[in-house]
Amino acid sequence: MPPNDQPDIATSTRKDDHLRIALETPVEVAAPIGFDAVRLWHEALPEMALSDVDPRVTFLGKELAFPLMVGSMTGGTAKAGQLNQVLAKAAARAGIGMFLGSQRVILEKPDTRGTFAVRDVAPDLRLLVGNIGAVQLNYGVGLPQIERLVASVNADALVFHLNPAQEAVQPEGDTDFRGLAQKLVDISHAVSFPVGLKEVGNGLSGRSLQRVRAGRWAFVESAGAGGTSWTLIEGRRRPGTDTEGLGDLFAGWGIPSVTSILSCVEHAGDAAVVASGGIRTGIDCVKALCIGASVTAMALPLLVAADKGVDAAYDAMMFYRDAVVRAMFLVGARTVADLRSVPRRVHPDALPSNFVRRRF
Repeated sequence: MPPNDQPDIATSTRKDDHLRIALETPVEVAAPIGFDAVRLWHEALPEMALSDVDPRVTFLGKELAFPLMVGSMTGGTAKAGQLNQVLAKAAARAGIGMFLGSQRVILEKPDTRGTFAVRDVAPDLRLLVGNIGAVQLNYGVGLPQIERLVASVNADALVFHLNPAQEAVQPEGDTDFRGLAQKLVDISHAVSFPVGLKEVGNGLSGRSLQRVRAGRWAFVESAGAGGTSWTLIEGRRRPGTDTEGLGDLFAGWGIPSVTSILSCVEHAGDAAVVASGGIRTGIDCVKALCIGASVTAMALPLLVAADKGVDAAYDAMMFYRDAVVRAMFLVGARTVADLRSVPRRVHPDALPSNFVRRRF
């Protein structure tokens, strides 16, 4: 825990910087291999009605109206708290769930809890997942703090995020990742609630997933390169410095989203796979589900919509749903489970080098 208020101030300023930059400047990068790498076969005779399509899905034991989670974004400041409340209200109305942004700031400054406590304003939210940086296990955070974070916001589960590229570019970043895999495995068995593991936009490799294969993971989130770049955001916090140069240089760093999803499907065992990283439409969602994901997550487009209010955020979510339903209809899938057997082709360049190719 910080000995004085300075880290609290730094964290709050950083989070407000993140929001400002994400909302006001271009922070997305195009992956070398995007969702165009997945081709689905169109069915001219789907032998069903559009109204037959049922996009509901169960994730972490909770039924979602369609396979979308609000992606991890923010918290810890007044502006962040307002946006979290908007997102939660819209998600509750749409019948989907929400990942919170990193809650580390609560440990440093407990009075920021309210900026994450979205169930206070959206008690009907289907699913709420807390969040903390995995590397904090190397900086004094342990089981008591983890349990306290989940209880503080009445979350159903927790995700540990991995962000070495962001931390490496951030001047004040926490970059000691030594021995972290075993600590993650250990704490996944120690907690009493479901836990997951995610990247923040640079993707998960099979090798990384193998390092934590002994963990008790309810889900893994792919978060591949091809959407919001956190190195770019960190760089833009310090214009005209080497940090900005490094942020630009590593903006496109990482494993492409489709490749990361496939790696997760191959190496996640029984854990559900959350597809994220550049998912922008319901068509992207259906492609991700067809190649093995259980649900999808989207952040930046919903953040931009939430900045305009609850109705705008809800409309963005429902437009996503409408596209999911129509894409399912056009490939002849009545349910999300049916998507697993939809004919598709994945471009060879998107396949991980050690992937079992016979599946596609």
